[in-house]
Amino acid sequence: MINRNRLAKTFTDLVRINSVSKKEGAIAKALCKMLESMGAEVLVDNAGDKIGSDTGNIIAKFKGTEKAAPPLLLNAHIDTVQPGENIKVLFSDDTFRSDGTTILAADDKSAVAILLETLTILKEQNLKYGPLEVVLTVCEEIGLLGAKHLDYSMITAKHGYCIDATDVEGIVTRAPGANRLRFDVHGRDAHAGAAPEKGINAIQIASRAIADMDLGRIDEETTANMGIIRGGKATNIVPDLVTVEGEVRSHDVNRLEEETKKIVAAFEHEVAAYNNSNPSGDGLPKVDISVESDFPHMNVSEEHPVVQLAREAADRKGYQLACKTSGGGSDANIFAGNGIVTGVLGTGMHDMHTVRESVRLNDMVQSAELILEIIQLHAIKNKDKG
Repeated sequence: MINRNRLAKTFTDLVRINSVSKKEGAIAKALCKMLESMGAEVLVDNAGDKIGSDTGNIIAKFKGTEKAAPPLLLNAHIDTVQPGENIKVLFSDDTFRSDGTTILAADDKSAVAILLETLTILKEQNLKYGPLEVVLTVCEEIGLLGAKHLDYSMITAKHGYCIDATDVEGIVTRAPGANRLRFDVHGRDAHAGAAPEKGINAIQIASRAIADMDLGRIDEETTANMGIIRGGKATNIVPDLVTVEGEVRSHDVNRLEEETKKIVAAFEHEVAAYNNSNPSGDGLPKVDISVESDFPHMNVSEEHPVVQLAREAADRKGYQLACKTSGGGSDANIFAGNGIVTGVLGTGMHDMHTVRESVRLNDMVQSAELILEIIQLHAIKNKDKG
């Protein structure tokens, strides 16, 4: 039922529209036009004004033929990482790739193309379906900002699917919560050759704190990383400021809090230790600490209707849909924090965020077939309600 050639062309056309984070305006305009032509009520919220993008999130509402059914949310994001401009799409052996100088943008334009094809089939074939709320977010790649600033007053759906994973025969039901950490360690500058004893080396203090941390895989559910260090002005100046940024992730909210506290304590300990052995009258060294929730954890029960619906749809297509655990976050995490239970489905994309990114057309077709089956099954199950 899926039109392979049309799906391939839609994907190729979307990939050729530049849409790196905060510059999604051109693709948003094209998508709004397409969705309106399908009969959707298309809204654009004001998230762009809040996060510095040239457009907001797109919310396209389809009334459906089975209006008694509860609305179903379908989500993908329209922004890409760099290098993601002037992409040249190559296709061979059933696989899309770039020319190797840019990403492909299968993350997440393969999902957008799949949703557009699915919606087109619903209309072409006069199929039964319930109300749909298609949410296409901006700035997902730079901190899930579109979903974080989505105008949720425009959304009525309480469950749905985010299309933003690899495995076309899996549904992500568990994803960690994450805290974003920043430490500004303040020392005292001095001439590194003439008077180093007058300085306090902020980099050294930060390095000692990092050296005492447990980083990487902490346990089966928890990870930690210090990913950015900025500091120093010149090799002949004792550095008076260093900034360290990192994160902690865990599927367990208590473990997330515990490991976050340990990292904070490591910085506080090194600053205190220096002050105890080298007391000064100017309050240095010191550390400014920022801990922010990056995204909440997501844990959807395998018994939840959103999982059971997807699994039954897969059964009808002749395969089993496995529940998966992810180490990364997606818009689904933010939706979960706003009371929308969301499973994450795959498109077959591989090596995302690299110039080696690829996606097979067969996988995209299978993903579209599953989503189409989910939508129809949702309508059937709710036909007599209301």
